[in-house]
Amino acid sequence: MDQHIRIYSASSITILGLVSLLEQNGIAALVKDQVESGRLAGFGTQYNDVDLFVLEADKVKALEIIRQFEAGV
Repeated sequence: MDQHIRIYSASSITILGLVSLLEQNGIAALVKDQVESGRLAGFGTQYNDVDLFVLEADKVKALEIIRQFEAGV
């Protein structure tokens, strides 16, 4: 059984863009937004505390998509 692994952390806008690209390539992604969780609980967090998770089986393909995203390809 594959587990979800964290492959990237960034701002909410960046993560949402990556989620869209991953989904276009058939990769399901999970987002854990520490900023929103902290706000709802009444305490602060760092600005870039949004984590992106994918299944271990999709790791290589997802990291290549992220690399291309960062390079502006």
